[in-house]
Amino acid sequence: MGNHGSNLDDILAEDMHHWYNKFMRESPSGLITLFELKAILGLKGMNEDANSYVDQVFFTFDMDGDGYIDFVEYIAAISLLLKGEINQKLKWYFKLFDQDGNGKIDKEELETIFSAIQDITRNRDIDPEEIVSLIFERIDVKGEGEMTLEEFIEGAKGHEDIMEMLKNLMDLTPVLIIIVEGRAQSQS
Repeated sequence: MGNHGSNLDDILAEDMHHWYNKFMRESPSGLITLFELKAILGLKGMNEDANSYVDQVFFTFDMDGDGYIDFVEYIAAISLLLKGEINQKLKWYFKLFDQDGNGKIDKEELETIFSAIQDITRNRDIDPEEIVSLIFERIDVKGEGEMTLEEFIEGAKGHEDIMEMLKNLMDLTPVLIIIVEGRAQSQS
């Protein structure tokens, strides 16, 4: 795909009408279910971790918890991922990482998510265990083996290299491009 940055700029330059048309073309009902999201992304035969990651992404975007992503949630999610404030992005990452919803993230949850993301994006540049160790070594200063949202945000913002790794690892550009360009091209 070349330079992701210019693609994102192009995506963001599109007007709402254009986004709406794409959304409605993919989902004439105006709502995307979890099943449809997986179909749009062409995610068949994924391993269990990757599957549960997509579930997490879906539930994070489904802000009102009704089991569907509507157009407003879709636009909110895309704009958050593309140009959200760093605090918003970190909160979103945290919510995604906190698979059991207990308000804390541990090493296992992080490793599971990172492995799953790599399964989907096929970007295996960084070993999930290494990045998780580094994150916990730097951020979990009390050595509790888990982090709260506040610890995660403060820690990530305090370490440029961790922010960079998170940004690269959590780069959902390939996923967004698949959604934006539609099913037909993702299967070619």
